Amino acid sequence: MAELKADLVVLGAGMVGVGAALHLQQRGRDVMLVDRHELAGEETSYGNAGMIECASVFPYMFPRDFGQLLRYALNQAPQAHYRLSDVPAFLPWLARYFLASSPERALRSAMAELPLIRRSLIEHEALIAEAGVPELLRRTGWIKLFRSEATLVGAVGDLDRARPYGVEGEVLDARAIAEREPNLTGEFAGAVYFPAPGFIPDPGGLAKAYASLFQRKGGRCAVGDARTLEQSGGKWRVGVTAGTVVARDIVVALGPWSDLVFRPLGYSLPLGIKRGYHLHLAPGGNAVLHHPVLDSDNGYLLAPMNRGIRLTTGVEFARRDAPPTPLQVDRALPRARTLFPLGDAVDAKPWMGARPCMPDMIPVIGKAPRHAGLWFDFGHQHHGLTLGPATGRLLAEMMTGEAPFTDPKPYAAERFG
Repeated sequence: MAELKADLVVLGAGMVGVGAALHLQQRGRDVMLVDRHELAGEETSYGNAGMIECASVFPYMFPRDFGQLLRYALNQAPQAHYRLSDVPAFLPWLARYFLASSPERALRSAMAELPLIRRSLIEHEALIAEAGVPELLRRTGWIKLFRSEATLVGAVGDLDRARPYGVEGEVLDARAIAEREPNLTGEFAGAVYFPAPGFIPDPGGLAKAYASLFQRKGGRCAVGDARTLEQSGGKWRVGVTAGTVVARDIVVALGPWSDLVFRPLGYSLPLGIKRGYHLHLAPGGNAVLHHPVLDSDNGYLLAPMNRGIRLTTGVEFARRDAPPTPLQVDRALPRARTLFPLGDAVDAKPWMGARPCMPDMIPVIGKAPRHAGLWFDFGHQHHGLTLGPATGRLLAEMMTGEAPFTDPKPYAAERFG
């Protein structure tokens, strides 16, 4: 079998891995992108709400309200569901997530992620222009609907808290909601419209467009198994279909599968998994959805994707590789049909994916503490699409000795001991 050589190998061809590969390539590195699939963006990067969430200052932390906690514990909250059989597997991580969600620690996480959030749309705009796919970015923003006065008041408070950090938002009454989305029906206390976030109508397609750009600029892609990674003689080796790739540096950007590499190397980083589901449906009749719309109280989102209206669910706490249980789709679909005219399903069955999350909701970016040439870029929680190019830039700056655009210390693996 052939021995291939590269300056570095990026393991994982989702949005995070492709973003890192492009930024390293821009800085003169000979990069090979290795994934278990022939095409980029086939896993977590394919299934999401499609938003570049540059207005999401505060991460998705564990709720502290007793009523909410009780509904979560009783498995009655539409925003989250758990598999009872998997509780022993995820409960230790969930406890760390709860502790990291205290008001003080949650604010610290938000401020750590803020420089990445602010950079997110800028980096995507540059890559989309270079890739020549302007049709994959829509500047529509998104709408968050509320059916009760209590949840609306809470959302307005969250907006007011975010405004000092540059977040723009408009509070909509029922009439303003109807003007923006005339095909929505229901009783709403109000909504919040966020104009700044970009919308991607084909997230998996965008990852593929970025991978194509990488290849046009001389980058190489290969199908391989990250679990074959080993270090010998100061070099890293990983098996691919054409043989073995040998490189000085390795970037682990495998999202929810990153532990398959870092655990055998002796790292016990607390990577947790939040699973999620989506289903595409045809719009009914001539109905048009103009923005992604979150039905906040009912825990689902509708997004106007190229493939159809994508219904996405809340969070499922379960083992990463446990069989799918699309209960949240089944519960959300009747409610979604009363909100917007939906026709037949386009997909044969709901898609399932896994979000890679650290308990503090901050990604791990930077050099591995105990192995020369090993670098981490994973744990982007709900923001892999949003942050992939931004964290790729930060990692590339660190790896090439360039001054980083923000202090990388908050993202270091060493924060977990």
